[in-house]
Amino acid sequence: QVQVVDSGGGLVQTGGSLRLSCAASGRTFGAGAMGWFRQAPGKEREFVACITWSAGRTYYADSVKGRFTISRENARNTVYLQMNSLNAEDTAVYYCALRGGIWGSDAILFLQKSYGYWGQGTQVTVSS
Repeated sequence: QVQVVDSGGGLVQTGGSLRLSCAASGRTFGAGAMGWFRQAPGKEREFVACITWSAGRTYYADSVKGRFTISRENARNTVYLQMNSLNAEDTAVYYCALRGGIWGSDAILFLQKSYGYWGQGTQVTVSS
């Protein structure tokens, strides 16, 4: 069984920073990629960023490029999302997700349905 636990959310002022963490445990061998998604009140869940385990390829939503950085620490099966220059539009519940190691195009990593294991979510609130 695989468990994914995300943490690190909180309340921050506009322009501030937060770092989210996502730790995977259990039968994680063969893990291929981990992604972050977010869901704001009244909106659908959307892709934020992802990283592949082996090659470390990273992808970002246009709305966070240049502000957010995703990284991994393979030895700890942990992925981080460093979020800088936060604004009110970043307020959401952030979810970490993990998927297995074989796929075709990296384009599928932007899709929620590509991930089989999800964290419980961590709230990020940006106040003005």
